[in-house]
Amino acid sequence: MNYKYFFFIFFLLSCDSNIGKQLKKSSYSSTGFAYIYNETDYLEKIINKRFNSNLPEVSHLTLKAGTIVKLTNPINNKSHKYKIKKKSQYPDFYKILITPHISEHLQLDLNLPYLEIQEIKKNKSFIAKKAKMFNEEKKIHSSAPVEKVKIDNIGLKKTVKNKKLKKFTIKIANFYSIDSAKLLKKSMIERIENINVKKIRIKSIKKNNFELSVGPYNSINLLKNAYIELKKFGFEELDIQNYE
Repeated sequence: MNYKYFFFIFFLLSCDSNIGKQLKKSSYSSTGFAYIYNETDYLEKIINKRFNSNLPEVSHLTLKAGTIVKLTNPINNKSHKYKIKKKSQYPDFYKILITPHISEHLQLDLNLPYLEIQEIKKNKSFIAKKAKMFNEEKKIHSSAPVEKVKIDNIGLKKTVKNKKLKKFTIKIANFYSIDSAKLLKKSMIERIENINVKKIRIKSIKKNNFELSVGPYNSINLLKNAYIELKKFGFEELDIQNYE
């Protein structure tokens, strides 16, 4: 029997019975690291689409062009809504591609560009407002180099004290039964060779809600390696979370 089919059936039987309904109703939501665009990576074909670093441009592996997403920097709680410009290919470890303009705006740590991503359902008034804002911003920044875009131009007068994010975990799934979580943990220990089994954890969130995760990691390289191994194992959607 193909293992991926077994894995899929296992998840259908083991996860919360309402998950199918939630997936149909819920918009896209995820947490993880942003890939910050640079021209060199495009020329070296690490990514397959070109973007304008001076504009607030966003790309995603699966979300369609025109999709509105709210991006939040959880370190300082700065957030803003952007429109997906186009789909593109970039390293799978990253959740979204953004231009340097956006990383400046949200004041991301370039070494750990951690973001929360939430799809926003569109409405006509919101689209009209964003289109107007985008056109105005395009006039201002289309000829300005990235290094001249200053944070104080955004209109933020208050200085926000940053929180510290030191460790991260990779969320696998939530389960209604702890026995189901233990069964998957056992399978992971037996089948995944290049991962520290001591980091596979089960946490009780509340009654009948158990979270299976891997971590914590305080090195982005170790985190990335674990993420790659989990993807090889067959997991499709993995969220990277701040470890508290």
